[in-house]
Amino acid sequence: MVNTAQRLRVAEGQGERAPAPTRTVPCMQTTWPHMLFPRPAAAVPLVFPFDQPALRYRYFARNAVWDAIRLLGLAGERVLMPAYHHGVELETLLAAGVKPVFFRVDAQMHCDFEDARAKAQNIAALYVIHYAGFPQDMAAARQLANDLGVPVIEDCALALLSRDGEKPLGSFGDVSVFCLYKTLPVPNGGLLLARGEFARKLDTLPPAVPPPIPSTASHLIGSLLSNLELRTGEVGRRARQAMRDAGRWFVSRANVERVSTGTQHFNIADVHLGMSAASHLVLRNQDFAGIVERRRRNYFLLYAMLRDVAPPITGELKPGVCPLFYPMPVEDKAGAMARLLARGVETVDFWRLRHPAVASGLFPDVDKLRERVLELPVHQDLSPADAEHVASCVRELLA
Repeated sequence: MVNTAQRLRVAEGQGERAPAPTRTVPCMQTTWPHMLFPRPAAAVPLVFPFDQPALRYRYFARNAVWDAIRLLGLAGERVLMPAYHHGVELETLLAAGVKPVFFRVDAQMHCDFEDARAKAQNIAALYVIHYAGFPQDMAAARQLANDLGVPVIEDCALALLSRDGEKPLGSFGDVSVFCLYKTLPVPNGGLLLARGEFARKLDTLPPAVPPPIPSTASHLIGSLLSNLELRTGEVGRRARQAMRDAGRWFVSRANVERVSTGTQHFNIADVHLGMSAASHLVLRNQDFAGIVERRRRNYFLLYAMLRDVAPPITGELKPGVCPLFYPMPVEDKAGAMARLLARGVETVDFWRLRHPAVASGLFPDVDKLRERVLELPVHQDLSPADAEHVASCVRELLA
C-alpha cells in the first residue's frame, strides 16, 4: 500500500508510482458535448462585452493588443504599463514599437497609480490590467489618464464577465482587450472593444483570417477529453491519455499546424488570425449568468475552508466580481503544484517567468507575486463537492 509520503515522493519524481487519484479537478473549464449543437442566436441573451457594437474577434487577446496599438497610433510612443504582467502582452507592445514605462503593483495585485503618475513624463497612453477578475481602481486610472490627456487601454484578459459593482470591467477604457478561453470553454478567442472616436476607426484595421481548422480541432478535442475525465474519473483519464498519444502520433506524421494558446511569446506570423467558427458556436451555448454564479460560489467555498490557512491575496470577493481563480500564497509553488496534482487537483502557475525588460529586484512586490502565488480552480464546471475536495487537499498539503 502506498502511503502519503510515497505519494509526495512520486509527485516530485521519486519513489514508486502512486495510485491514480479518485477525483479529477481540471484547472480550466471544459467543453461539454451539448455546446457543439447550433442554437438560434436569439436564444442566448447577449451580455457585455458581446452586446457592444464596436467589436473585433481575434484568435488571441494578444492580437487584440496589437490592433489596439495600431488603432491608437502608439508605435514609437511611451506607454505606462504595470510591472506585473504575463509577458506576451509586453512582447506584443514591443513588437508594435511601443516603449513601455513600468509602474508598481503591490502585494495584493493593486496598481499603484501614484507611482504611475510620478513616471508619466511624455506618456501617450495608460495600460491597466485587471488580475484574476478583481477590478483595479479605474476612477484613479481614468483621472490620471484625463490629467495626462491620454487614452486608457483596459486589459481584461483575466476579467471577462467581471464587474466593479454594476459597471462591467472593460467599459472604463477607450479600448479594451479580452481573452475568451481563460473564462469560457472555447478553443480560441480574443476580443477588442473600441469606443468613441476609436470605434469609428475599427474598419481601418486589416480583416482577420480564419485560423487553421486542425489547430482549432486539436484544442477542442483536448477540452472535450478533459470534460470526459472530469465526469468519469479513471475511465476518462485513460481515454484522454490514449487520445493524446494517438494525437501526438498523428501530428508528427501529418505535419499538422497547431497555433498554441497559453504561450508566453508573441508570434507576429499569427497576428492576422481571427476567432474560429467553432468558438463562435460554443460561445452561443453559454449561460453567462450561471457561469458567474458558479465561479463565485466555488470561490466562497474555498474561502470558507481556507481563509485561516491560505487567505487569498486579493482580499474579499466584492459584488460583481467573476473570479478567474482563487489566488493563494505558497512558499514552494512548484512543490505545491506537484503535490496537488498527485491528488488529482490541477492548478495554474500564471506569470512565474519574468520578462527580461523588467529587471529583477526593481519591483519586489511583483517578484514575490511571481514566486509565491498559486491559482486554485474555481471555474464553472466544478461542483460544490469538487471545490470542497480542492480545499481539503490544500489543507492536507499545508498541514
